Amino acid sequence: MSENSLYDRLGGYDGITAFANDLLPRLQADSQLGRFWQHRGDDGVQREKQLLIDFICSNAGGPVYYTGRNMTLSHKGMKISESDWAAFLGHAGDTMKHLNVPQQECDDVGAFVSSLKNEIVEV
Repeated sequence: MSENSLYDRLGGYDGITAFANDLLPRLQADSQLGRFWQHRGDDGVQREKQLLIDFICSNAGGPVYYTGRNMTLSHKGMKISESDWAAFLGHAGDTMKHLNVPQQECDDVGAFVSSLKNEIVEV
């Protein structure tokens, strides 16, 4: 018996979209992290959200092809700090809790996100 992919366990495309829809407003409203969206138009924010959805879907084993840039290139020059990273992780955890994501899936997502830290945090 094979285990379902993380994509399936997160609720597929709809579950991952719900995650992005809950997470991004949290990040934008955060007094520390909001600066990253301060001068972005609605279209740019929507494109970024779609890239986030595609990235998670693709990396969680879903049938979505991610067409965006790699994490290093996408975040270069943003001056994302350890403190920013910790704030992001807090919001991601709050989102998963709000959506009642089971602990195993939270752990699996956390492990994946943590593996990206060196590609995202600059300072």
